[in-house]
Amino acid sequence: MKSISDYEMPSILRDFLNYLQTIKGKSVNTVQVYFYDLRVFFRFLKLHRNLADKKMEFDEISILDVDAELLKTVTLSDLYSYMSFVSNNRDNTSHARARKVASLKTFFNYLTTKAKLLDTNPTAELESPKILKRLPRYLNVEESKKLLTSVSIASGENSVRDLAILTIFLNCGIRLSELVGINLSSIKNNTLTVIGKGDKERSIPLNNACVQAIDAYIKVRPVNGIKDRNALFISGHKQRISKESVQKIVKKYIKESGLDPQRYSTHKLRHTAATLMYKYGNVDIRALQELLGHQSIATTEIYTHLDQQQLRDAVSKNPLADFSTSETAAEKE
Repeated sequence: MKSISDYEMPSILRDFLNYLQTIKGKSVNTVQVYFYDLRVFFRFLKLHRNLADKKMEFDEISILDVDAELLKTVTLSDLYSYMSFVSNNRDNTSHARARKVASLKTFFNYLTTKAKLLDTNPTAELESPKILKRLPRYLNVEESKKLLTSVSIASGENSVRDLAILTIFLNCGIRLSELVGINLSSIKNNTLTVIGKGDKERSIPLNNACVQAIDAYIKVRPVNGIKDRNALFISGHKQRISKESVQKIVKKYIKESGLDPQRYSTHKLRHTAATLMYKYGNVDIRALQELLGHQSIATTEIYTHLDQQQLRDAVSKNPLADFSTSETAAEKE
């Protein structure tokens, strides 16, 4: 993955991203998302102002000449035109548009209150699109077992490693970035320490399945010629495994287990772990928030949903479930 310093960008954007990373303490991944969002906006703005050839591929439009003078011309109307553009031309979902609104607000707030380059903030009245809350998609217990079984019966030099990866996902509910960041030193006394969003550290107890899977992998883990000797999971190139490689591994076994690879991903495995812990572990919502590393309890609350069987049980156990007025009327006759 490229670092921010590898990309060409105007100084006004680079200064903002440096501010996010060094002053606000945002992670490298978060800073990169801000860069991607603002690069799209800068390219749109140049098209909108007729400062770029409309025949040019959108992703080829240079943003190097974007400066404070151009940004001073941005109006609320421009911003809504931009939101319409990313919705219609780039198929951005409400989640993606909401993130872009947040990026714009943070950027223009910086230009107005910190860098003092703008007198007014055009995003002050910019509203974020409404996001409908959807229940998280997850594997049930039997599907989870099928997925793990598909790995355990697989042949190949990496099957033991892959089983450890999937076992940790399904039992600990960690993020993809947290999994690839696990070091050998991250595991002590059957406890896993991960670095989450905002570089926040948290500890997760490892159950028997995780301990056994990790111990089995450690026995076959390569030791010679490794570029990052502290990395737990090693790729075929003898370096720390990448997020892209883990995503391919997960998709591979989801397909082999007979599940739909279009419906399930590494993040759905995190949903699965969280849902199963809440459903079967009698876990307190605050404890689940701590395990998952959520900043807001509202994020964790999506896992308190009930499945359809629980809903059917609740309805069927209503004391009026078997009461019928037609039967009562028949008795009177």
